Amino acid sequence: MRVFHRFAVVEGHRLFYRQAGDPGAPAVVLLHGYPTSSFMFRELIGRLADRYHVIAPDHLGFGQSGTPTMEEFAYSFDALARLTAGLLGQLGVRRYAIYVQDYGAPIGWRLALRPDAPVTAVISQNGNAYEAGFVPDFWAPVWAYAENRNPRTEAAIRPALGLDAIVWQYTHGVPDPSVVSPDTWTLDHALLQRPGNDEVQLRLFADYPTNRAIYPRLQEHLRTNRIPVLAVWGRNDEIFSADGAKAFGEDLPDAEVHLVDGGHFLLESHLDDVADLIRDFLGRHHRGSQRSS
Repeated sequence: MRVFHRFAVVEGHRLFYRQAGDPGAPAVVLLHGYPTSSFMFRELIGRLADRYHVIAPDHLGFGQSGTPTMEEFAYSFDALARLTAGLLGQLGVRRYAIYVQDYGAPIGWRLALRPDAPVTAVISQNGNAYEAGFVPDFWAPVWAYAENRNPRTEAAIRPALGLDAIVWQYTHGVPDPSVVSPDTWTLDHALLQRPGNDEVQLRLFADYPTNRAIYPRLQEHLRTNRIPVLAVWGRNDEIFSADGAKAFGEDLPDAEVHLVDGGHFLLESHLDDVADLIRDFLGRHHRGSQRSS
C-alpha cells in the first residue's frame, strides 16, 4: 500500500501530511503527540490503508510542517485544531474517525466539538479526556509554568525540550526498550532545535490548561451522541496513567478499554497489538464513504 507524502497551504502556512488508501473509503485521521510528528504513524498507516482513507498531518511547528515564529503565528491548541480542520476541508474529508495521542487528543477533541460534528469514532492512545490520568510528578512543572510564566518556572520546564527527556518519553514503561528505534528520538530532538521552536513549544505548554477546560463538554458530547470510543493505552505510562483510559469506561459503558504492557508511545513497542484492536474496532463502527460531495 503506497503512502503519499504531501504538502498543503492552510491559512498561509505549509502543512505536511501522509496520505494513503482509497479517497472514497471511510476516513481515519491520525493526530500525533509531543514532541513527534506523523512519523509515529509510519508503520500503522499501511495496516489501515487497505480499508480506509488515512490522513496523518504534522501539526504546525512539528515534523515537516512549517515552523513560523511566535511573531508570525499565534500558537494555541485552538489554532492547531483550526488548521487541521482547514486541511481536511481542502481534502474533501467531511466525516472521519480520529486516532489521538498526547497533543493529538486536545486537537481531536476540538474537531469533535465543531458544529458540524465531523468525528464519528474515537481511538485514544494515551490521550487524556478526563482529569483522571494526569501523573502529578510529570505535570506539576507544566501547571506551574502555565499559571505563572517566569524565569524560575521556565527553567523547571525547559528540560522537557532536551534529548534525555525525549528518550525517556519513548523508553519508560517499555519492557524491552531495545525494540524502540533510536530514529524516533533522534528525529524529534533534531526538529525541536530549529530556530525559535523552543519558544513555540513553551507557548503550547502554557496553553495546555485550556484543554482541561473542554473536557466536560467533550464528555457530554460523547455520551449524548453515543460516539464509539476505543481507549488503547500503555498502562505503564508515567505521563498519562492507566486511570485516563479507565475513565472512558467508567463514564461511557460502551467504551472499549484495553491496557497494554507498554509506555507512552505504544506503537513503537506494540504496533501489531494496537493495529489489530483498531481494525476490529473500526470494522464494527466506521463504515461508508466519509468524503464531502
